[in-house]
Amino acid sequence: MNQNVFDDPRITAVGLLVEAHAGLSARFAAQLEEHGLSSVEFEVLTRLARSPGNQLRMTDLAAQTSLSTSGVTRVVDRMERDALLCRRACPNDRRSSYAVVTQAGLERLDDVLPGHLRIIEQWFTGQLDPAALAALLDGLRQVRDAVHPGATAGSTELPPHLARPRDEGSAT
Repeated sequence: MNQNVFDDPRITAVGLLVEAHAGLSARFAAQLEEHGLSSVEFEVLTRLARSPGNQLRMTDLAAQTSLSTSGVTRVVDRMERDALLCRRACPNDRRSSYAVVTQAGLERLDDVLPGHLRIIEQWFTGQLDPAALAALLDGLRQVRDAVHPGATAGSTELPPHLARPRDEGSAT
């Protein structure tokens, strides 16, 4: 085997991404543990809090987190027992339900976020100048959209029962 094949920049790029992710994940896990959250629970809370109405359909939450639907159900069950989330029935589809962040869940995020943001600033975004960060974000979005097209499922539209009714004469 040709030794130069391992000098391929594609291998280097993936290797650097994996190493950076592992380093950041270890720092995040230690900080989240101080607040009684796993990284998956934090991701679920964050995705819900950043979504319209602080909620997502369970299927959209599964798509965004890359967990299976049964995996999301188990996490939501556990978080519901801890009063961080609740389920809400979908008014126009009895087969669907929403996971919704509770006030206790939002308060837990408020407790976690200052330390989380310090870690992000110290070990990730603070390592890059603004132009490098903008380029990295653009590149990561392109890759994410290609390899995980459901990553933003349900995050841009309000559920029908929260949407503002349109005016009858409106052209929008």
